[in-house]
Amino acid sequence: MISKKIDIDRIEKAVKEILLAIGEDTDRDGLQETPIRVARMYKELFSGMRENPQKHIKSVFSEKCEEIVLLKDIPFYSTCEHHLMPFIGSAHVAYLPCEKVLGVSKIARIVDSFAKRLQIQERLTSQVADFIMDNLQPQGVAVVMEASHSCITIRGVQKPGAIMVTSALRGIFKKDIRSRNEVLSLMHKST
Repeated sequence: MISKKIDIDRIEKAVKEILLAIGEDTDRDGLQETPIRVARMYKELFSGMRENPQKHIKSVFSEKCEEIVLLKDIPFYSTCEHHLMPFIGSAHVAYLPCEKVLGVSKIARIVDSFAKRLQIQERLTSQVADFIMDNLQPQGVAVVMEASHSCITIRGVQKPGAIMVTSALRGIFKKDIRSRNEVLSLMHKST
C-alpha cells in the first residue's frame, strides 16, 4: 500500500502532454477539461492504493457457523498494470468459518480495496483470498474471479467476449477435494 497522496496536478499535466503527443488540440471545447477529468478519474480508480483493507475487518462477529459462507457475483473493476486499461468482472468469495464471520458487505469492500489498484487478475484473486485467510483464520477460503480485459478485447488480439477466470484456494478448499468440489459447485450454481 502506498501512503503518498495522488498528485492531481501532475496527472493533469501528463494527460495534456499525451493529448498533445497524439496530435490533439488541447484548447478545443471537448478537450479543455479532459486533463482534470482524467486526473480525478485516476484518483477514484486507484483509491485502493491508499486504502488499508484492515478497516473492513472491524465488522467480525463471533458466531458458531460450520457451513460455507459465499458471496457470489460481486461486480468489480480494476486496471491492468501492463496497458493501463480496465478489466471488469465478477468475484465469488467463499470461506468456511472457524468461529468468526464477517459482515457481508465487508467482503465486497475487501474485493474493491484490492481491485482499485494497478493489478493483474492473478494477483488480485490471491490477495483477496490471502487477506481473508490471514485475518479471519477460517478453515478455508475460495475466491474465483471472472473478467473481461479490454487490453485483449479492443486492442492487440481483439477478442471481444473472451473471459479470464482465476481461482485461489486456501485451507480445506485446497486440501480436501470434496470441500473444493462443494464450494466450486455452489459458486457456479444458477440462482
